[in-house]
Amino acid sequence: MHILVTGGAGFIGSHLCTRLIKEGHEVICLDNLETGSRENVEHLFDKGLLFIEGDANDEATLKQLFTDHTFDAIFHYAALVGVKRTNEHPEKVLRDAEGIRHIAELALANGKPKIIFASSSEVYGEPIEIPEREDGHINVQIPYAVVKLLGEKILETYWRKYQLPTCSLRFFNVYGPKQESSDYGFVAGIFIKRVLEGKPPIIFGDGTQTRDFVYIDDNIEAAIRALNSDAVNGEVINVGTGRPTTILDLAEEVIDLIGNDAVREPDFVPARNDVKHRFPDVSKMRRLLDFRPQNRLNNGLEKTIAWYKDNV
Repeated sequence: MHILVTGGAGFIGSHLCTRLIKEGHEVICLDNLETGSRENVEHLFDKGLLFIEGDANDEATLKQLFTDHTFDAIFHYAALVGVKRTNEHPEKVLRDAEGIRHIAELALANGKPKIIFASSSEVYGEPIEIPEREDGHINVQIPYAVVKLLGEKILETYWRKYQLPTCSLRFFNVYGPKQESSDYGFVAGIFIKRVLEGKPPIIFGDGTQTRDFVYIDDNIEAAIRALNSDAVNGEVINVGTGRPTTILDLAEEVIDLIGNDAVREPDFVPARNDVKHRFPDVSKMRRLLDFRPQNRLNNGLEKTIAWYKDNV
């Protein structure tokens, strides 16, 4: 297949490009490198990956891509990501809505390639019910979540009205090699980096808040299955393990696995205004994708820590 991956030089996108190239697809990676990195995909250049530096929200850039290439599928993963970054630049977050609309319009006008959209568990906001179901309550609270929910609705509309095949995947907390571990990064990577440096993980509040941590390989497997299934067309699907983990348990697991004598326990600081609990009902994922994640948290963390030791 001829496949476009927007945001393909980012953490999740680069792992997706690697998997697609491995399966023999012809892949174009579009990324403006604001949060992605060429280093994430350079190993694929001699394997056939075509890398194009450009903004997935820019209509002219996208039109040129669709003029020069024919696509069988599009993974629209380009987005401004990271809690700190999106809170600091909400105006940039809102631009991502334009990219989603342009992708849908161009796909409709150019052979109707299937679109897989990277949505987010952020659309649930502070949960009204647990576990969170795709057809349950939505409690959107931040611009990032607004854009993700709008993207889902745009793609659902194009499926219902024009039969453009689409699927939105609501990603829960993905972690693994290549994930950013700076203050602009994500909790698993931040914890790992700090402990490797001999510093304790910092927990806001008492650590009883819960998240669903999904190892990157499992996230990618779910996306590949969505690509290859007609049953998911027009659907929104949670992608998670269905097993909640407290932030304290995550910190203690990282400390135990790294075994740095300088770090015995996490540091606790005053709570922020964070979502208290977040984990999904994954019955729809199991039914439509016939998939259950294969990596337990300790297994995924071991592989992630090994990468950080060699690369960060």
